[in-house]
Amino acid sequence: MISTKEQDINSKQKDKKVIKCVVWDLDNTLWHGVLLEDEKVYRRENIVNLIETLDNRGILQSIASKNERATAIAKLEEFGLKEYFLYPQINWNSKATSIKEIAKLLNIGLDAIAFVDDQLFELEEVKFTLPEILCINADDIGDILDMPVMNPRFVTEDSRIRRLMYISDIERKNVEKEFVGTADEFLATLNMSFTISSAKEEDLQRAEELTLRTNQLNTTGYTYSYDELNHFRQSENHKLLIASLEDKYGSYGKIGLVLIECQVEIWTIKLLLMSCRVMSRGVGTIMMNHIMSLAQSNNVRLLAEFVSNNRNRMMYISYKFAGFKEVDKNCDSIIFENDLTRIQPAPSYVNFKVID
Repeated sequence: MISTKEQDINSKQKDKKVIKCVVWDLDNTLWHGVLLEDEKVYRRENIVNLIETLDNRGILQSIASKNERATAIAKLEEFGLKEYFLYPQINWNSKATSIKEIAKLLNIGLDAIAFVDDQLFELEEVKFTLPEILCINADDIGDILDMPVMNPRFVTEDSRIRRLMYISDIERKNVEKEFVGTADEFLATLNMSFTISSAKEEDLQRAEELTLRTNQLNTTGYTYSYDELNHFRQSENHKLLIASLEDKYGSYGKIGLVLIECQVEIWTIKLLLMSCRVMSRGVGTIMMNHIMSLAQSNNVRLLAEFVSNNRNRMMYISYKFAGFKEVDKNCDSIIFENDLTRIQPAPSYVNFKVID
């Protein structure tokens, strides 16, 4: 069963806020002045350093601005800032509508977004419509870098190139829109390589980050610190596996993590998660089937814990599709078991590798 400690961890996770994207207004926020009214607008002091620092920390950035799009984009380009903003929403829609669109396109939760604006009306409208959003007055821009939610404990290599990985994904999606053929035929053109390996010490910072940042494709929501993960890595009674993915457009980075508790006759999946960025790549079941194969070859029963967080139903469905059946249930906590009679091979369009 799920331990009291793990239930406490899950409860704390619900209270922990991690900002994954800062959404900026433009007029009198990123720059001084109103673009369509003033003869000239000026970049806000220290804004370049602030944006670059957030970018280096792995925090994505976008724009929600009521403006004329072509004019605003040209000004961002002139200021050398255009490349930092993903899916900028520059239009005459409400700011709340624009932010919801950004969250959808980035595939992140609204509670992982901060919104910066100089207008109290806009801040209040967003706060009322989307109470999960962290709203920041432009007067407080100087404090942003010191806010705990903007300071991840580790800045990993995946963090530093996160924006570039999203840009690569935008390119993939654009190509996919133009592709004529089935989804599997398109995936076959990507030349994907999926690797699963035992986590090494140099993987642990990213592993901790994954437990903190991944909510939707996460079977339990348990968070583990670097030290806890290092203990599991060295424990004879646990397996800690990490997965990475790359294709012809570049690397997705380390995008999957599994923690298995290994007893003599029973293995229990304590945590299985995948980054939302790979949801459409058809690789989500590879890791699950690999665990099933390992359990089968070691002649043990395979159990799996699932804890609902109201956003991870996709993982519940994934367990069901993989042949896991509920054997115990307590509130939001479920114990699954798989009889290991139906293990699927990796899709033919993926080059699957296992590294011990």
